[in-house]
Amino acid sequence: MNQIPINKTYAIISYCTLIGWIVAIIQASSKEENVKHFTAFHLRQMLLLMLIGAAISIISTILFFIPVIGIIGINILSLILFLIWLMLIVSAVRGEKRYIPLVGESGEKMLGDMFE
Repeated sequence: MNQIPINKTYAIISYCTLIGWIVAIIQASSKEENVKHFTAFHLRQMLLLMLIGAAISIISTILFFIPVIGIIGINILSLILFLIWLMLIVSAVRGEKRYIPLVGESGEKMLGDMFE
């Protein structure tokens, strides 16, 4: 959790729906290096979160057919996804770099310098 004293606008926008993510990509590409690096980090974390959300959607479709346990499982997975999203947007507002728990650091290595 490194504190970054820079303009956080595009990092915050990247967490506001798919359209906000695309706007942040376009806007950050024309900014100075420190803003670009901070925003690129949050763009990569949001991309990972969207991929995790797609996987949870597929899992939820399968769980839907399991009585009682399926509904509880869907709600728990959705709550976890929401809490992770909330944690990431708060870290962007605070100017911090915070990884998605369990998969954020490995995903960051996998995505490399994407969006920079």
